[in-house]
Amino acid sequence: MARDVISAKLDIIFKKLFTENEDMLYSFVASMLDIPQESISEIKITNPELPPETLSGKFSRLDLSLKVDDRLVNVEIQVKNDTDYRDRTLFYWAKLYSSELKSGEDYSELKQTITINIINFNMFSGSDYHTEVAAMIKGTDEVFSDKFGIHFFELKKVGKKPDPENSRELWLQFINADSEEELEMISQTNVPIMQKAVNVIYDMSEDTKIREIARLREKALHDEASALKNAKAEGRAEGRAEERNSAICKMKALGFTDEQIRAIYSDLR
Repeated sequence: MARDVISAKLDIIFKKLFTENEDMLYSFVASMLDIPQESISEIKITNPELPPETLSGKFSRLDLSLKVDDRLVNVEIQVKNDTDYRDRTLFYWAKLYSSELKSGEDYSELKQTITINIINFNMFSGSDYHTEVAAMIKGTDEVFSDKFGIHFFELKKVGKKPDPENSRELWLQFINADSEEELEMISQTNVPIMQKAVNVIYDMSEDTKIREIARLREKALHDEASALKNAKAEGRAEGRAEERNSAICKMKALGFTDEQIRAIYSDLR
């Protein structure tokens, strides 16, 4: 019987994995940025903590904020497709970009800032799972600034067959895995760091405390989605009521009788 495994798509599990396993973090970051791992001299996690309130609290955001040598990097897992996600990503990029410039420092001190968004929905029309957003001069291929970089990795476009030569895809397949079967396929590539990642997930899946943390976080995310859905529904209902009241006022101004208005809006008393 296949074991029940927790998923690295859950933000709190994702963050725990990489804050507690430095070798996995180096491999993951190098793969996502498509740079040689040996070119990274240091990665510093600037927000390693997992605040207790994020487990069951609504509207909390869990990400992984890093200093990769002289670059600022933010990694976020996003399961639900929010309509304002592009704007939110741009906002967080801008916030991170300006975060370390101290008063009196020259703007040239601003660091290259990169956000990595791993998303469990399709955002772009193409078939490629990776989309890089860069600051380019319109009408040319000239880069305006290499300090700007936003990456989107769409999990639903990632293939299922692991390729031991493609480390980026292996990490995305690992994050995307929801079953022991999928994890075993990754382990069977015999890539040591991926075998370790699979074993770490297995160990976490056997830990009662971690499973409870995962359950609480999933419930919080579900509650958040329900709250937002209800708020939108209430907003639409209020909007319809305002439109109807406005229409009734206009009809009365035009001389419509109460009986005529009731004939149009049959639920009026």
